[in-house]
Amino acid sequence: MAPTSTPQTPFGRVLTAMVTPFTADGGLDLDGAQRLAAHLVDSGNDGLVVNGTTGESPTTSDAEKADLVRAVVEAVGDRAHVVAGVGTNDTHHSADLARQAEAAGAHGLLVVTPYYSKPPQEGLYRHTTHIADATELPVMLYDIPGRSGVALSHETLVRLGEHPRIVANKDAKGDLGAAAWAIARSDLAWYSGDDILNLPLLSVGAVGVVSVVGHVVAGELRSMIEAYLAGDVSKATAIHQSLLPVFTGIFRTQGVILTKAALELQGLPAGPLRLPLVGATAEEIVQLKKDLAAGGVNL
Repeated sequence: MAPTSTPQTPFGRVLTAMVTPFTADGGLDLDGAQRLAAHLVDSGNDGLVVNGTTGESPTTSDAEKADLVRAVVEAVGDRAHVVAGVGTNDTHHSADLARQAEAAGAHGLLVVTPYYSKPPQEGLYRHTTHIADATELPVMLYDIPGRSGVALSHETLVRLGEHPRIVANKDAKGDLGAAAWAIARSDLAWYSGDDILNLPLLSVGAVGVVSVVGHVVAGELRSMIEAYLAGDVSKATAIHQSLLPVFTGIFRTQGVILTKAALELQGLPAGPLRLPLVGATAEEIVQLKKDLAAGGVNL
């Protein structure tokens, strides 16, 4: 049974795009994934995205993806939304992954804009609705042109929002004007997918975040959102500014690399990375410790 949601917050307020823990030999660490998921929910997340880019989805098999969803749902599915990343640049494969995630117990789907192929807007629309039609699960779009190579236009976002199961958008486009336009003209629940813009996106109508730094500061993100929604913009701004060193620190190189390093520093399950990603260097870890300390993260 999925946790309670509303049309305004279909997946909660604070979600973390969870890393996928691996064992020392590079295998899937399902026990570690369950322990990490429980820790993240205990720390203030009311949702987790698994099998996303931060979960190294390009390098996990379909079977591993299903096993991970089942494990995380078993660990926290009664108290947090578990959203499964299923998007690829192959529409039919994505639909198969969506059906697999539904069978594994996921509460929702994250569908990234198909990467590399650079389809036109009509192709983006048909790709996404085909996946949404494959299951009964609610869908969160993921608009991240910096990785996918093509953005969802304002008009396509509004059009996709008319689909009964497409209920939210994870916005990593970095365009506040585009976000404001689409939020005002659709019923999509808007989630920040770019931590540095969490507070600015709230100001134009976002309802929550899908965060990477939520691995280490989920409670602070929740406090920021609650302060903003309560009208205490000064407090929300102060929290956002206090977290700037964390945002900088986690993204000095590819986000998964330093997120896993931060988790290791805290004694939490993470494990190695799969190529083409590589582990943090000694120098990067020294800098990460400084960045996290400046942001108030205790190691």
